[in-house]
Amino acid sequence: MAETDLVYRGKSKDVYNITEGPHAGKYRFVFTDRATGYMENGKPVFDPGYDVVVGEIPGKGAIACRFATYFFRLLKDKGIPSHYIDTVTDNEMIVEPAIALSMPAEAPEFPGSAPLLNLEFTWRNNATGSFWRRYPFVRPCRNLHKVVEAWTKGDSDTLITLEALEETGAMTRAEIEESVELVKNIADIVSQEFSSKGLHVIDGKFELGRLKYGSDKIVLIDEISPDVLRVCRGYSPDASGDCTVYGRCTHTGSIDGKRTIKNRNQVPASDFIDIFL
Repeated sequence: MAETDLVYRGKSKDVYNITEGPHAGKYRFVFTDRATGYMENGKPVFDPGYDVVVGEIPGKGAIACRFATYFFRLLKDKGIPSHYIDTVTDNEMIVEPAIALSMPAEAPEFPGSAPLLNLEFTWRNNATGSFWRRYPFVRPCRNLHKVVEAWTKGDSDTLITLEALEETGAMTRAEIEESVELVKNIADIVSQEFSSKGLHVIDGKFELGRLKYGSDKIVLIDEISPDVLRVCRGYSPDASGDCTVYGRCTHTGSIDGKRTIKNRNQVPASDFIDIFL
């Protein structure tokens, strides 16, 4: 693959335009070993809930690709539309080109103006990560019933309210409702699949868009991999769905006004290969 065919380099994978062969005009996803997280005592702590690449995990790209393949095929069987076509090597898959949900800058002549390049939708079964850091009055690991949030995707993801999406013209009310329903449907399938393995999905994030050469229907694009899910062991809900053992596996703190939260029973991405594949 020539670098001239590179379409996009993300935190965990590279996207290339396919210029010849049976898949000419499609995109090739190359899953890399790059991993996000944070630094602690000078060492990287890998956590898919963070936005900064802090190192590499050998073999992670192949794990992510096989995991994504498993779930894209499962979702297809469940009638969930996506841009997935096929998986061709241990860390490469073929997908339909898609147009992410986006919006051009309305007044580019003003310095600092910028387009909305794409949107990412998070869904949360439990209160942790950035959700708890924003809403510290909520008990850690409280059941959130798959609350859906929209984020602008980039070097630093930014929360944007659903009302703002409608008022700015980025999405219509019907498109927002369609997207939220799609995200919740996917979240249900993914959560149930993990539950069947004795694991619990804490939260996840999906990117939506439209196929470049298709209808205007909103579909799942980008990926479903360990990079977009947080999963834990030992989840024990009460009648309301709140985790009853959070006191033993959740650690919070505050340093210089910056809140932190860590889940001790979170499953490393490297373990997913043994769980599903």
